[in-house]
Amino acid sequence: MKVSWNNPGSRELISQLRIELPNCTIGAGTHALLKQSQVKEMITAGCQFIFTSYVNPLIINTAVESNLPVIPSALTPTEIVKAWQSGAVCIKVFPIQSFGGKSYIKNLQGPLGHIPLIAAGGITLENAEEFLTAGALAIELNRQLFPKKLVANGNWEEISQKAAQFTKKIVRF
Repeated sequence: MKVSWNNPGSRELISQLRIELPNCTIGAGTHALLKQSQVKEMITAGCQFIFTSYVNPLIINTAVESNLPVIPSALTPTEIVKAWQSGAVCIKVFPIQSFGGKSYIKNLQGPLGHIPLIAAGGITLENAEEFLTAGALAIELNRQLFPKKLVANGNWEEISQKAAQFTKKIVRF
């Protein structure tokens, strides 16, 4: 589970989730992760992985030196390879739908098939399976799985039902 680091109370939420969900891997991510000190704050809060919104070798190296898996966002083959060579455990390809969707993931498999890729940006419950079939290691769902209205109303049962339906659909991967 990824918590958005730039939300108020994210540090406390991560600590609480680590206690309440001991079998769940809890991490953080943000577009505002710009400094090494922020990586250290995430570690102190109990993060078990981090996402970044771009390729920054300094941030990646800081995480790697702290044994914290880091998953940067990249789009082009050059960015993907740079992130991989800097020590990322896998790469989030974002915004995938704006750059060819499942076909782009499939095309990356030829020259970069050894690099694990996560498809993100425009993934829906309906098209998620296509990205996994095309070679993505994983997909990122956020608004699809956690619609703002359901979250705002605290409708955790409907969110849980959506998650269960989705899990059932892609369990073979």
